[in-house]
Amino acid sequence: MYNFLLPKEFVTSVFEITADKLKSLGIKGIITDLDNTLIEWNRHDATDEIANWLKAMEDEGIKVIIASNNNEERVKRFAEPLGIPYIFKAKKPLGAAYLAALKQLNLDRKEVVMVGDQLLTDIMGANRLQLYTILVRPVAESDGLVTKFNRFVERRVFNSLKRRGIKTWEEKE
Repeated sequence: MYNFLLPKEFVTSVFEITADKLKSLGIKGIITDLDNTLIEWNRHDATDEIANWLKAMEDEGIKVIIASNNNEERVKRFAEPLGIPYIFKAKKPLGAAYLAALKQLNLDRKEVVMVGDQLLTDIMGANRLQLYTILVRPVAESDGLVTKFNRFVERRVFNSLKRRGIKTWEEKE
């Protein structure tokens, strides 16, 4: 049951993800979620720290695209000033946005990582397409309404994983 929900890695923030580490895994591209992965769901613009991380990836030859379930206005406002391509209303965990992202990146699925903060959308959808997956601790304590339901389910999954001895970023503290 957990195969589609388990990421390959758990990290406390995207800043733990380095170009060197990705390159050692054969990764040449990142599909990333936006809200609560890169910035808080209620923040509009990139922080300097996130902008620098994205630029560092680009400088190292790692391509980045955002795939967000949010609307165009929200995603465009964040991505355009940074020159990052994006897909809005991605309908994750359905596969179409992931496939569109792979096409835009012009990379094979084995060369791409999905970075996101939700098991039920980001990780499950990417795992179904056999992408490498990294679950990031959400950057904000609060969530939008739909995400609150997902977090409820995630807590149950994390509790089950803990009982089975599988460590997540919750144990890294």
